[in-house]
Amino acid sequence: MLGGAGILLGVAAVPAQAAEVSYKTECIPPAASGLDPVEGTTKVEITAPATAKVGDEIEVVWKFVQAASKNPDLIVLPKDSVKPTGTLKASGAQTADIAMEGPQENPEIPKGGDMVLSDMTGKVKLTTAGDVTLTPDAYTITAYSTDTKCTPQEAVPAAATIKVTAAEGGSTTSGGSTSGGTTTSGGTATGGDTGGTTSGGSTTGGGTTSGGTTSGGTTSGGSTSGGDDGQTDFAGKTVATSFACTSPGPAKIDSSATINAKKNGGSYDLTVKTAEGVMNSPAPLPAGALKPSMVITVGGDDSGSLKVEGPANKDALNTGDPVSLGDMTGTYKPGADGKATLSPGDLTIVVTLSAGADPITIPCKATKTAVSLELDVQKQAGGVSGATTSGSGSSSGSSSSSSGGGLAETGANDHGGLRALGFVAGTAILLGGAVFIFLPHRRVR
Repeated sequence: MLGGAGILLGVAAVPAQAAEVSYKTECIPPAASGLDPVEGTTKVEITAPATAKVGDEIEVVWKFVQAASKNPDLIVLPKDSVKPTGTLKASGAQTADIAMEGPQENPEIPKGGDMVLSDMTGKVKLTTAGDVTLTPDAYTITAYSTDTKCTPQEAVPAAATIKVTAAEGGSTTSGGSTSGGTTTSGGTATGGDTGGTTSGGSTTGGGTTSGGTTSGGTTSGGSTSGGDDGQTDFAGKTVATSFACTSPGPAKIDSSATINAKKNGGSYDLTVKTAEGVMNSPAPLPAGALKPSMVITVGGDDSGSLKVEGPANKDALNTGDPVSLGDMTGTYKPGADGKATLSPGDLTIVVTLSAGADPITIPCKATKTAVSLELDVQKQAGGVSGATTSGSGSSSGSSSSSSGGGLAETGANDHGGLRALGFVAGTAILLGGAVFIFLPHRRVR
């Protein structure tokens, strides 16, 4: 029970105390932003029981009275898009680092408006009789899956003192006066969501082997040539994929992909399907905000690469909604005779937060891939052999040089909103960057 007051768990309630302290704070923007640290003043109110006994587990509340800065005139922060975590230090008769965490709850914060952060709560079990003081320490603000870390730049005064008495009938020892079960707040960002992203082998497609899609297991032997037997549709096998994204993208994405082809004259119309629900939206995103593209690497007797593109999300997304990338399409024109292989390559996600805003390009280098489809092909004039087609930024076998490079090239100037940066509590958060919590890959649509 919060209500701005601490509670004593398992025993009768005792009078609570609340005290406000302020301290100079340095907030470090995300490294990818290229911004200098920001200094400001943090004001917080700590509420805790005035008295307790050894063995009691108490709950304390950290209320932000004033964040280190206002939201600048860059963007509107959506409702329920900002989450605080932090550390409250216990000292005196008992020493502990108390992990504090607040819910991802905030009103919509307008441009230039005051930052509104939710109250954080934490628990600690009291182990030693005496005065235990509580002092605010470092805290982290998470918005759009990007962490801003804020640390005190001066000695912070104690905000509350709990008078702890020995339990009746027992003696008090100082053994075990460390933090006991308290932990840091490390897992409060997105740890539980990203924990299980290994691809295992679950996406290898089981029975969707390529036996019938290559020349190996079909009745005519050369059925993938698209010529003699009239075959026009070629189904690829599902292959596991992994991507390393350039900041502010996620460090790793584990997914799967399938490349299918339909013969169109001497060329092939490609459709690339990826796993469903590989990411969650951390905040409301409008329809049309996310647009994927991928480089397809051509190998075997042919070589080069081509680009496939998918549609933007059709519907608006709420916080926590699963997100699936739309099917990506493109055309493969063979540049050589023989057997050509097609493999998923680098992935790019372009994020546009609002109408008229500059797009934010997140390139993701393919670190794990495999051949999804093999075709018997005939050379076509202007084919792909040894070249890159459809404006892709990488050549055969290369990766992650596509689509405009880093965020410094999004077209913004200094304080402009088009730089895709917003200040939160005296820090910068990257908008539209690592905006997703990536989950273990799901089945391919």
